[in-house]
Amino acid sequence: MNSPIPVMEKRDFLKWFLEKYQLKRRECAWLLNFLMSDDILMERVHFVEQAEFCPKALMISANNVDQVPFAFHKNQHVTMDAEKSFHDIRLNRNEDIYIQLNFKDKHALPQYVAVLEENPYLPANVAEETVQSLLAEMVLDESIRHKQLTELSLQIDLALEHGDKARFLELSKQYSELKALYS
Repeated sequence: MNSPIPVMEKRDFLKWFLEKYQLKRRECAWLLNFLMSDDILMERVHFVEQAEFCPKALMISANNVDQVPFAFHKNQHVTMDAEKSFHDIRLNRNEDIYIQLNFKDKHALPQYVAVLEENPYLPANVAEETVQSLLAEMVLDESIRHKQLTELSLQIDLALEHGDKARFLELSKQYSELKALYS
């Protein structure tokens, strides 16, 4: 399967991801860095949802979610051993690798959505439900973010009107952090 996502874009996304999120297992960062170092392997990397349906999949979680830290699926076999997955990837460079990254608010982040591909191994009914669910989640996340930014903006204005410098600085910091999370 040839990826419609350019290698450089996938590599840039992984660099951004590793800078922004701490993974539950450090071996996962090592494994992702190994993939980034090899253009041939990066050609074969696909970011998908529900990777457990794929013939060869990595599931990697950041600290901010309540999901399994790491799992490697290959042909109905599952291991939590990152070293075994590394050896399999290194020895089978011609096989596609489907990666499911688990981290908070991922569907609201344009960096993630830009590299996300449709999972070709999803059963038909699951695929349609997944797409609808992802779209609904993205719309909801964006709506919540917009409401939070609007509310913070109003509170900042009130703090300015009342001359409350400490409150203004606190709210401005929250506003900036929320904006930065999505940029």
